[in-house]
This record gives sequence, structure tokens and C-alpha cells, in this order.
Amino acid sequence: MLENKTMIKNICKHLHIIIISAFALSLSVAYAQTSVPSAAAASKRKITVEKPDLNKIKDETLNPGSPFYFPKLMKKYTRNDTTMTNEEYRYFYLGYMFQEDYDPYRTSPYSGITDELRMKATHSKEEIDTIRKYAELSLHDNPFDLRQMSFLIHVLKEKRKDMSAKIWEYRLEHLLGAIKSTGTGEDIENAWYVIYPMHEYDMVQLLGYEATDAQFIDPGYDYLSVMPEEETAKRLKDKVAKGFYFNVEVPQSQYELKHPESLSSADDAPAE
Repeated sequence: MLENKTMIKNICKHLHIIIISAFALSLSVAYAQTSVPSAAAASKRKITVEKPDLNKIKDETLNPGSPFYFPKLMKKYTRNDTTMTNEEYRYFYLGYMFQEDYDPYRTSPYSGITDELRMKATHSKEEIDTIRKYAELSLHDNPFDLRQMSFLIHVLKEKRKDMSAKIWEYRLEHLLGAIKSTGTGEDIENAWYVIYPMHEYDMVQLLGYEATDAQFIDPGYDYLSVMPEEETAKRLKDKVAKGFYFNVEVPQSQYELKHPESLSSADDAPAE
């Protein structure tokens, strides 16, 4: 039984790398048309970096009497409440990992419908409306889909819906800020915490890098090798990073918790 569980865990690790690598390939083209906030813009926001106490975040976001109760934070977020603090965004982002509907590898049925349209440099009015429709449906299904959020910002700007674009930019910047507040990414001890492995690429781009390779490190870390964009290389010179570390221990454990059939299948597999 132990050998079978080890086998399925190794399979999950390989699947994890395949998923984020495939995401990187699609992202490199798609983000050519739109992007997350720049490193310069991000640096203007004051973000306190502190390793998260996940047990406390879990307790607070599941406690109806807490100001950080997840449904309360979701209400503030959806009504575009600009008084929502960096700390609230941090609890909102990380606290989602402990909600019943959280699944780190679930994808929205709407997310891939407009892939081909998004690769185009310019769009007709009808195409913009189509991309907007499915981006909004995807975000209704998963409010933490930063990729769809970025696409939506782009088409809103194309449509000259500048105020709506700014609202979504504000949300995107603060969600990325929540990730940035969890560490420095320089080593395993200071790894950034992400609720979806795909968010690793959003952080890398935020800092002005392009991911070139992905490696899983036990018990639950990703290391992305990176290459600096031209502007980043000029700005940082000899301080350019070679890669960044991300903590995905909770996404890994939550996947196993919510998909016990994976381990059950391994237990039932005949021994070699």
C-alpha cells in the first residue's frame, strides 16, 4: 500500500510540472497582448513581507465572527470596496485554500473558449464582446483566475471602458501584492505562497522575468528558472535573479484531500 501511495504521489508531481509547463507555453503568447502590472508599478505599493501563519488564516477565514471570515471578504471584494486593506487581501487570497470549493487544479469550462481570439493583435467589436463575456464567466466561476483577469483588463481597455479596466487592475494588483507579501522567493525558507501553481508565472512576469524551466522540490515547492526581460537586465545588472521558489504544500495536500480516489486507485493497483 505504501509503495502504491508513493507511486501515485510521484505521478501527481509529474502531472503538476506538466500542468504548469503547459501553462507557461500558452501564457508566453497570450501575455504578449496583455500583462500583469509592471514591477515599477508594484514597487509603489507598500507591502509588508511576512511568512504567513496558515493555521491562523484558516481559523480566521472559517470563523463567522472574525473580520477575516471569507464570505465577508468576498462581499467586500465583489462590491469593489477600495477600503479593503492589504491584510484583508492577504487573508482573502490565502484563505481561499481552506474553502470547500477550492481545488488547485480545477479549470473553468469557460477559460479556454477564446484562446485563439486572444492570440490576435487586434479584435473586432464582436470579438472583444466574446472575449469579455467568457472572461467574466470564468471569473465568476473562479475569482482568482489572474490570467482571465488580465485578459479582461485588456479587452476593457480596447473597448474604452477605462473605469471598469481600472477596477479590475486594482483587484489584480492587490491579489499579486498578497502573494508578494508572503516572502521573497529567494530560497525555500522565503518561498512565495500561491494558491494555484499558475500564479507562479504571474509573479515572475510581475518582476520582469520570463520562466524558462520548472522543477518540483519535496515536500511541496516549485522552483522556476527565469530569464530577465531586457529592461529588467538593464535595471538590475549583476543582481538579476536566476530563479524563484514557490510554496505549494497546501495546494498539494488539498488536492489529495479532495481527490481521495487518486490514492484509492493506487491502493487497488496490483503490486509489480
